[in-house]
Amino acid sequence: MNPVHSFPKSERLCSRKTIEELFASGNRSLTAFPLRVIFREAFETQFLVSVSKRHFKHAVDRNRAKRQVREAWRLNRSILFGEDDSTIDGLIPPLHIAFIWLSDEPLSTEFVHRKMKNLLHRIREDFSSNS
Repeated sequence: MNPVHSFPKSERLCSRKTIEELFASGNRSLTAFPLRVIFREAFETQFLVSVSKRHFKHAVDRNRAKRQVREAWRLNRSILFGEDDSTIDGLIPPLHIAFIWLSDEPLSTEFVHRKMKNLLHRIREDFSSNS
């Protein structure tokens, strides 16, 4: 299997302390409805997906939204990182990233993919403008 199209456990952000640090003030965030992304520099790239019970009362709907976001990340992370997950031109350091679902209704997978690409391009532009 191509390493670019995999989603290993090591990429999941699980540590409570790290998650609290990510959501602490001072970290950057961007929004492209239905997603909000919060990110900060880290030692290795890890991410998490959050879909609130307030938005979707049924677990199957929350799980579907999370699955859509994970798949969009898996297929489009090469926008930030090269094919072998190394940074492109050394501009973008490894990141801790949190994707938060904002919509109250299910959306098409194509729409989620389009918004994910938008956010990843904006993150890339943010780092290129700060360099």
